[in-house]
Amino acid sequence: MRFNIGSDGYREISMSHTGSCFCGAVTIEVSGSPEGMGYCHCRSCRSWSGGPVNAFSLWKPDAVKVTKGADKVATYHKTEVSHRKYCTACGGHLMTDHPPLGLVDVFAVTIPTLEFQPGLHINYSETVLPMKDGLPKLKDFPTEFGGSGETVAE
Repeated sequence: MRFNIGSDGYREISMSHTGSCFCGAVTIEVSGSPEGMGYCHCRSCRSWSGGPVNAFSLWKPDAVKVTKGADKVATYHKTEVSHRKYCTACGGHLMTDHPPLGLVDVFAVTIPTLEFQPGLHINYSETVLPMKDGLPKLKDFPTEFGGSGETVAE
């Protein structure tokens, strides 16, 4: 978001969004703009989320802050690629740190005021919910994240 500060030009305004776990014991804030948004169809995300697809928003780690209930945040990591964070009071899922990528996936549903604007689907070869929305469908991950970058048919 930008606003005019006069004849000198524009000054950037940092947007922030607040969200919480299921019970509200943990509150998080994201600031700025996400690095990317989309849908993940991998079995791991489906199993963790309890849904057929995970809507993700990726942020730089310094853009994500736990503002309340940090003592109630626990981490589970089945692999070193994904450190999944949840509330110990209600079990509500909050975000997933991806250390090798230098990004944090804050689940889109966790930050309800964020306007979700997906750009692609990842791990679409594992989908159980085909989605015909015109977005690119990657077989696995983008090449920048160690994937093949190959697309598959919608």
